[in-house]
Amino acid sequence: MSKKLIKSTAVTGSMTMLSRISGLIRDIAFANIMGSGLVADAFFVAFRIPNFFRRIFGEGALSQAFIPVFSEYKETAKSHEIKAFLDHMVGQLGLILIVITAVGVLTAPALVTVIAPGFLQDDDKFQLTVAALRICFPYLMFISLVAVAAGILNTCERFAVPAFTPVLLNICLIAAAFWLLPIAQNAAIALSIGVLIAGIAQLLFQLPFLRKEGFLPRPKLRQSQDGVRKVFKLMLPAIFGVSVAQINVLINTLLASFLVTGSVSWLYYSDRVMEFPLGVFGIALATVILPSLSKLHARDDQHSFSELLDWALRWVFIIVLPATIGLVVLAGPLIATLFQYGATTANDVIMMKNSLIGFSLGLTGLVLVKVLAPGFFARQNTKTPVRVGIIAMIVNIIVALVLVGPLKHVGLATATSIAAWVNAALLYKLLRQESIYQPRPGWALFMTKIMIAGLAMGAVIYWFGGTVDQWLDALLWQRVFWLGLCVSIGAAMYFLTLLILGIRLKHLILNKAGFDL
Repeated sequence: MSKKLIKSTAVTGSMTMLSRISGLIRDIAFANIMGSGLVADAFFVAFRIPNFFRRIFGEGALSQAFIPVFSEYKETAKSHEIKAFLDHMVGQLGLILIVITAVGVLTAPALVTVIAPGFLQDDDKFQLTVAALRICFPYLMFISLVAVAAGILNTCERFAVPAFTPVLLNICLIAAAFWLLPIAQNAAIALSIGVLIAGIAQLLFQLPFLRKEGFLPRPKLRQSQDGVRKVFKLMLPAIFGVSVAQINVLINTLLASFLVTGSVSWLYYSDRVMEFPLGVFGIALATVILPSLSKLHARDDQHSFSELLDWALRWVFIIVLPATIGLVVLAGPLIATLFQYGATTANDVIMMKNSLIGFSLGLTGLVLVKVLAPGFFARQNTKTPVRVGIIAMIVNIIVALVLVGPLKHVGLATATSIAAWVNAALLYKLLRQESIYQPRPGWALFMTKIMIAGLAMGAVIYWFGGTVDQWLDALLWQRVFWLGLCVSIGAAMYFLTLLILGIRLKHLILNKAGFDL
C-alpha cells in the first residue's frame, strides 16, 4: 500500500513542484516589476483577501468536508446516488459562491479597511487596493469550484491533474505582467485581471477530466440531498478551523500595514520561498493521505489508519526537517538569487532573508499540521481541529503583538512559526489520547539519526554558503551555480549520513503492515 502512496505522493509532489517553480518565476517577475513599494503592497493585500476566502470555502473547509463524504458515497452508494450528490453539491455551492462574490465586490472598501487599516494613512495605496480587489475577488467563485473538482479527482486517485492546475494561475499572472501591464493603469490592475482569468482557466481545464471519470456534475437546486447537508454540516466547524489559520495570516497583514512600506511585500516573498517545500511535499502528502484515511475509516480499519499516519509522519521528518535547516542556513543566498533584480534592493534582500528565517522555523510544524489534521477530518470530525486552531490563533496574536515592536516584520513571521508548532503539538496529543494514533516502535532512534544527518548537512552548507554580501556582489550565473552546488553538496551529505547511520528508504515502506487500498 505504501508503495502506491509513495508513487501518488511523488506524482502529486512533482506536479506541485512544477507549480511552485512557475510560482517562483512569477514572483521573480513581480519583484522585478514592482519591487516592494506601494503598488506591490496594494496588489498583495488585494490578492490575499480572495485567497483568504478561497482557503476557507475552497481548498480548506470544503475539501476537508467534501472528500470524506464523497469517499463514503464511492464505497457504499449506487452510481445514481453519487451523481445526485455531486449535482446538488455543485448547485448549492455555486449559488452560495455567487452571493459571497457579489458581497465581496460591493464591500471592497470595507474589506480593505479591516484587513489593512494602515493603508488608510495613504489614500493612493488604499484606493489602488480597493480597485485591484474588485477585479480579482470573483476568482474566489471559480477557484472554489476548482477545489470541488480536485476533491473528486483526488478521491478517484487522479492526483496529477489537480496538482498541476495551479500552474495555470502562475502562467496567467506571468502573461499579465508582460502583456497586460503595458496597456493597464499599473501593475496591480494588470495582475488582478490575470488573477480573474486564471480562475476561469483552472476550472475549464479540469472539466474534461471529470467527464472522463464519469463525475462531471450538472448543477441542480430543485431538492435537498442528504450528502450535501452532511458536507455543509461538516463544513461549518471546518470553516472556523481553516479561518483560524487564515486569520493568523490576516493579523500579520494588519500589523504589517502599520510598519514601513515594504513590510507586507517582504513577508509575502519570504513566505512564498518557505511555501515551496511546504507545497511540494507537505501539501502533496496531505492531499494523498486524506482520501486513503477516509477509505480506511469507512472500512473501520483502525489499525491500518494508525499505521498510515505513522508512515506519513516519518516521511515528514525525513524530508522536511533537512529542508528547514537548509532554508535557515541558505536564507540569504536563496533570496538574493531569486529576487535581487530590477526594483528589488539589497535592503529588501536583507529584510526578506530575516523574515524567511522566522517563517522557516515553523516549516516542520506546518507540515505536521497538514498530516495530523486529516486524522480527524477523515473520521468526519472537524470540530477538534477547530478547538486546537483557536488556541494556536490566540498564541499567534499574543506572540505577534509582543514581537512586532522589537522585531518588526520578522516578529510576525516568528509568531506564525510558534503558532504552527503549538497547533501540531496539540493535534498529536489528542490523536494519542483518543487512541486514533499509536506510534510504531523505534521513533527515538529514528529521530536521533535524522537530527545527526540534518546537522551534518547544515554544517556543510554553512561552510560553503559564504556571506550575504558576497551573494549580493555576485553575478546571476554565479549565484545560480553556487546555490545549486550548495544544495547538491548538502543533499549528498544528508543522505550519505543517513546511509551510514543505517536508514534506508525501504524501511519506510509498509508492505508488512498488512493492509492494502
